[in-house]
Amino acid sequence: MSSFNNPSVGKKRSDYVQPNVLGLVSKLSLYARKQMLRSLLELAQPTAETTILDVGVTSDRREDCNFFEKLYPYPEKITAVGLEDASFLEQEFPGLTFVQASGLDLPFVDQSFDIAVSFAVIEHVGSRDRQRAFVKELCRVGKRVYICTPNRWYPVEFHTILPLVHWLPPTWFRRVLRLLGYQFFAKEENLNLLTPSEFRGLFPQTMTLYSRPVRLLGWVSNLALLAVRS
Repeated sequence: MSSFNNPSVGKKRSDYVQPNVLGLVSKLSLYARKQMLRSLLELAQPTAETTILDVGVTSDRREDCNFFEKLYPYPEKITAVGLEDASFLEQEFPGLTFVQASGLDLPFVDQSFDIAVSFAVIEHVGSRDRQRAFVKELCRVGKRVYICTPNRWYPVEFHTILPLVHWLPPTWFRRVLRLLGYQFFAKEENLNLLTPSEFRGLFPQTMTLYSRPVRLLGWVSNLALLAVRS
């Protein structure tokens, strides 16, 4: 199991960070993440008083990691959750609260936050059932929920930087990854990509969904949904 599913395994979050070829990958990644933030701001329109839960922060300090804490205009309103020790975020962003916990079992009462957000985490949660449980837990603690995840139909798989092979049926895709030496990402619990329809299907039917996908080089690179109670 991945560290997101089971803290006792001890995997480092950096296992999920793609190779940074000539520094270009992190720059493209940061560009896409800025588009994610723009998508959130346009859909949810948070204010200086909006409380936000960010599920999935990391101890990795690469320039594109924990981008939301770096770029969001009101970091003092953020409660950041992650399995790794990212308590340094409290020093870097005064007023921010860090809680070390699993996104599948959040230590908050129902509707504790105005918005619960998660960026590029759900594809690492595991099976579809676990992904559905992850979404349900965010919907429990957030009055509104914004989740962003890579689009399986983008021509490049972001974690391995391989083109097109992720369009194969999942069992074939994982077999190719194993043959190419990507043992970690070949496991469903570490990488389980979503199509637009699969992503929408994870949300409770009681939620109304608003979409604002993120584009990179003309293609939809990341799926983004805001869920609001009907």
